[in-house]
Amino acid sequence: MPRRIDYDWELPPQMQQRLGGSTYGAQRIIHEEGHLTVILHEPPAGTGAERKPAVFLRKPDGAWLHKGNNPGERALAKLLESYRTAFSTFEIRHQSAETSQDLFQILGPLIPLSRAARNMQDTLQAARDAVKDDPMLIDLRDHAVEIARGFELLLADTRMSLDYRLADAAEAQARSAMEMSRAQHKLNTIAALTFPLMAIGAAFGMNLHSGAENLPTWVYWAIFAAGICLGVMLRGWVKAPVAQPVAARPPAALKKK
Repeated sequence: MPRRIDYDWELPPQMQQRLGGSTYGAQRIIHEEGHLTVILHEPPAGTGAERKPAVFLRKPDGAWLHKGNNPGERALAKLLESYRTAFSTFEIRHQSAETSQDLFQILGPLIPLSRAARNMQDTLQAARDAVKDDPMLIDLRDHAVEIARGFELLLADTRMSLDYRLADAAEAQARSAMEMSRAQHKLNTIAALTFPLMAIGAAFGMNLHSGAENLPTWVYWAIFAAGICLGVMLRGWVKAPVAQPVAARPPAALKKK
């Protein structure tokens, strides 16, 4: 297991005891003896499984440090700017998305980004509550609120757009299936009307001597009418609704209960 990076700064023993040995953990603050450690995360990439910490220390005299003795004010502003850049990138991708696959590819990395932005807002709010006389923390907290809100709205819009497109595709598929069912029903109706006539015609059209060749003309029309009647009857049978199975009744013992 990798060990946590120890930066080149002096921390109170109580603060050292609250830090883990392997990682800096979740976004949070540690306030001990006037020292304020602010543990934030850089914008997650991809699925967001890996978190890169951005650790800041505010000393009792108000000086900010970043990962050691580096100046912290500019690094804090740069971290928030990286979240704004990520938001702008995904906002452009959302506006140019044309398919459900495009929206799904946006939704995957947008979820950990939105979560990280929300946790960053909560951490900076906790830092503001811990050190109330630092005006820079007020500005950072307000900017973090705007960023987290932007990610939240963008995530909601992406989910709504994806749900709409999936629902629209399902409705189009249902309409297509209904049209095919209607066309099939029409074909079945036509087949039911013409099947008896075609069967009778095929039987009398065979090159065999059946004795019906010398019958009067009215016999032909009688056979034709009988075929039509059979077709109408067959059509009614085809269009008749299928009987639904009767639900089983509960036993008498259950009724009494």
